[in-house]
Amino acid sequence: MKYDRATFFQAYRELFTPKIITQSQVDGIETLLAFIEKDTALVDLRHIAYMLATIKHECANTWHPITEFADGSAYEGLKRLGNIMPGDGPRFKGRGYVQLTGRINYRKFSNRLGIDLVGTPNLALDPPTSYKIASDGMRNGIFTGKQFSDFIHGEHCDYHNARLIINGHDKADKIKKYAEKFESILKASRVF
Repeated sequence: MKYDRATFFQAYRELFTPKIITQSQVDGIETLLAFIEKDTALVDLRHIAYMLATIKHECANTWHPITEFADGSAYEGLKRLGNIMPGDGPRFKGRGYVQLTGRINYRKFSNRLGIDLVGTPNLALDPPTSYKIASDGMRNGIFTGKQFSDFIHGEHCDYHNARLIINGHDKADKIKKYAEKFESILKASRVF
């Protein structure tokens, strides 16, 4: 799917506040739209809407892969995240478009993408890598075992519970509202 940028940004400014977005935000969204347009595995516009909603939230509206604001010490020693070595909490704190967290998740995506995210966690901040992590993880249930098709398929669309793909129900209503807006924006700007 392709999207007309002028229509996309006009609709974005109409539906989101503040109405003014920075050039850095525009650049980040442009980068994401380019990745999305090349991603042949994303065929449902609602999946794209939910991914954009998630990224808007997870990246603090910067539209660029970021490092989690917290220092990561809260993850220290958490075996469910695979943080078994001293320093793993800060080393494997959240990074990217969807805040990849924990040694076990860095290892999963190292294996899936064929790159050394365990040895070099900051590779998760590289936009193409970060996008691959977000798309693959959300489509295939790599983060939590839940995936797009569990919540968004056919006539069924449950943006609220789709938050389970990433992070329980944390901010589920807020992200649902973003997704609804992005669905409208994407429908308006889609080029056939």
